[in-house]
Amino acid sequence: MKKNSTAKKFLSAVITITVLSGIFLLSSCKAKKLREARQAQNAKELMTHQNGRDIMQYIKTVREQKNSAVWEFISKLSLEEKIGQLFVVNIVGGSSFVPVEENIAGGFLYFGYNIAETPQAMIDFNKSVNNYCFEHNKIPPFLAADQEGGYVTRLSSLNGTLPSQEKVAQLQNPSIAKRLYELQALQMKNLGFNMNLAPVVEVCTPDNEKFLNKRSFGSLDDVQIYGTDCVRAYEDNGVGTVIKHFPGNTNTDPHTGLPQIEWEQDVFDMQMNAFCSIILQEPAGVLMSHARVKAHDELVPACLSKYWVTDILRNEFGYKGIVFSDDIFMQALAGNGYPPEKAAVMAIQAGIDCIMISEKRIGSCVEILCKNYKADRDFAALIEKAVQRIINYKIKNGILIYELNTLGKYELKVNTALNDGFDGEAFAAAREENMELYRNNF
Repeated sequence: MKKNSTAKKFLSAVITITVLSGIFLLSSCKAKKLREARQAQNAKELMTHQNGRDIMQYIKTVREQKNSAVWEFISKLSLEEKIGQLFVVNIVGGSSFVPVEENIAGGFLYFGYNIAETPQAMIDFNKSVNNYCFEHNKIPPFLAADQEGGYVTRLSSLNGTLPSQEKVAQLQNPSIAKRLYELQALQMKNLGFNMNLAPVVEVCTPDNEKFLNKRSFGSLDDVQIYGTDCVRAYEDNGVGTVIKHFPGNTNTDPHTGLPQIEWEQDVFDMQMNAFCSIILQEPAGVLMSHARVKAHDELVPACLSKYWVTDILRNEFGYKGIVFSDDIFMQALAGNGYPPEKAAVMAIQAGIDCIMISEKRIGSCVEILCKNYKADRDFAALIEKAVQRIINYKIKNGILIYELNTLGKYELKVNTALNDGFDGEAFAAAREENMELYRNNF
């Protein structure tokens, strides 16, 4: 019995050892597989992180190369060409482009007498502007119009009906308003325009309602809602917007006099909030007003004031796009001690990027800016930065394009296929929808 008991114990021990060995072996295999899986996961994560780092480095490298291409492009321009980019001027005629000066301005602003009689004639005229630039090695200008709505609608004879901003807001239907502005953008783009000096984003108050005359969306809430939709509708469809008139206006018309803003603090805050909210949408430009503002650099018109252009708009509000002066030929400046040549210099010193002149010639202003560029390093730096902003806008809107050369390096060139984007049939389709929307809702 004792012998059998000993044998059983021995057999039991053997079985136990065998089972434990099996369990250990299985555990070891499982642990090994877990380790291998963990190592594979870690390797995958490392690869993912590395790929992410590689992608980020690639994006950074491309951005740096493109930025270098911009500066290289600018460096090849003559001083007169650089400074010419800083002006938006009126254009001659409405059928075939005829330059009035050798130096082409950065942009052309169209008035009613520049608008052709038919969509195709308008397309042909705008193509002629670009063709001249292609043939004479010039940078094509941006082509702009004031297409606000209501009585400030330069393309009223061609585009579908565009009600005033006040009337659009009174409809109280943001989705319809946005579609209306999208259709206007498509019409402008297909006619050859790539910039709209709109919308007005000043809140309507008793201090400015007579001057604005239905050009405002109305209350702060409506300005924020409809101003945002308007900017997005144009910008997302290839037409840059220029919001206006910062920091505001009074009932004095700057075409005939110099506005003097004397707001209470609550009105001041309201107007600033309106501009701040729309600036977040990154409009292509902000147009400065001629108004002087009590207690804030009150002796200098806003468009010539470093306080308003640089300290507030640039630094405090963080705006990075193009800052436009209002027309420096307006009586508000010319009749109050700021002739065009003086105003042009002061505008650049204030931080303005693009100087608006309702005349057709910029020679005398370019000459005085050239002299200041050569004499003052800080002034020259302001010119260079302003030119960069204009060029960046032209890249964004396809006027200039990046190309890779044979060495794999980015170069910036004029887009000689620019006119291919003008489409009479697409214009007609957008116009038809515009008119249907107008008939059904206004």
